Amino acid sequence: MDLLNTLVDKGLRRETPTRAEALAVLATGDDDLLDVVAAAGKVRRRWFGRRVKLNYLVNLKSGLCPEDCSYCSQRLGSKAEVLTYTWLKPEQAAAAAEAGVAGGAKRVCLVASGRGPTGRDVERVADTIAAIKERDTDVEICVCLGLLSEGQAARLREAGAHAYNHNLNTAEAVYGDICTTHGFADRVDTVQRARAGGLSACSGLIAGMGETDQDLVDVVFALRELDVDSVPVNFLIPFTGTPMAGEWALTPQRCLRILAMVRFVCPDIEVRVAGGREIHLRTLQPLALHIANAIFLGDYLTSEGQAGKADLDMITDAGFEVEERDAATLPEHRRDPVAAGDRVLDGDGDGDGDGDDDGDGPVRETAGSARADLVAVRRRGAGTDLPPNA
Repeated sequence: MDLLNTLVDKGLRRETPTRAEALAVLATGDDDLLDVVAAAGKVRRRWFGRRVKLNYLVNLKSGLCPEDCSYCSQRLGSKAEVLTYTWLKPEQAAAAAEAGVAGGAKRVCLVASGRGPTGRDVERVADTIAAIKERDTDVEICVCLGLLSEGQAARLREAGAHAYNHNLNTAEAVYGDICTTHGFADRVDTVQRARAGGLSACSGLIAGMGETDQDLVDVVFALRELDVDSVPVNFLIPFTGTPMAGEWALTPQRCLRILAMVRFVCPDIEVRVAGGREIHLRTLQPLALHIANAIFLGDYLTSEGQAGKADLDMITDAGFEVEERDAATLPEHRRDPVAAGDRVLDGDGDGDGDGDDDGDGPVRETAGSARADLVAVRRRGAGTDLPPNA
């Protein structure tokens, strides 16, 4: 297929495809699915080999968020029966992180619900980072606390954080459809503050919220233009008790096409299969490893993932290997500050992807079947007396 050959060639040159090409990936049929996966796999292996980076989530504070993000089980007014608790003590969070590291994770992601951290919250997290580093000085720490204020990213960096996560989630044009208590620009501002404060920027999306193909392409191009280092691709978990409980639009094939599109647009960036992979990819999860180079190990914030050992077995059985602690995740040109200025963003050099037209309209697929039985609320690990899944 000429499209896939073109996309592979561009990916190997670190050149961003046009929006029309990205849309065409999402429009491919099931008969071409394995060809799409194989093409994305060539780009993935060029920049990341067969390594899979393991990330591990620790939910520092669960539920009771004042924001109204309609996809979230922790949102204002949520009726989802998820765990709710206030801030974990540093030693509790460090014990939870240690379990993930013992399971093979090289990055621990510290997450707390809320609009954004106060100064006191940042100091709490700084104490938590210190407690984790006391047990393991080399573990990477990513922090996700919501919208950042001036100086907070620098303080987290000083405390030992490596990265900051704040997802764009969906396209700017439809952001108001999923949240009214803050806007798309607020999220962009936080990603920029994180980078300015010396933190690696981690920002991604949620697929399956009723968006069009154009919306998906728009948010991925926005992430590319922000030049983030890692892109977590989440698939909506339709929690009972949230406004999106009835959204079951994804199929395993659709999820793989979305991942492939992200890989082609972000060829040399860490692409992570994140929340919802077990629910929507199901038995096709191993194919996602041919596209993405990172996953979350074990459970998520408020939902359970598959057993940590099953994640490790899947990686091995699919012919991949867990990324070692001393291996650099990103290719050298993204690690070297001098070389960073030489990053190639698209064919006309300005990073906006407008080397061609934007395609001719949204494409929707047949909805996937509702499988609410696959959504398991987390009842173990952080905030409970039960051991974590790692």
